[in-house]
Amino acid sequence: MRASLREKIIQVCDQKIEKKGADVGVSFYAFFKNKNDQPEVLMEAARWWIEIHELDHFEKAEKIKHMVSSGL
Repeated sequence: MRASLREKIIQVCDQKIEKKGADVGVSFYAFFKNKNDQPEVLMEAARWWIEIHELDHFEKAEKIKHMVSSGL
């Protein structure tokens, strides 16, 4: 996964956790604007989330942040 996407995921997870607490859930769509202006990056996130790690639609932000920070 490209570094800019990793940084964005960590940033969004941190924001969500700060606002809603440690149990907040996220989906890979949370890392993108409502319009599809970066389809290749969106697909990269989707592949990582769905194909590689077989995650549910919503996962705990803490879990995703840990996975991305760990390089999984």
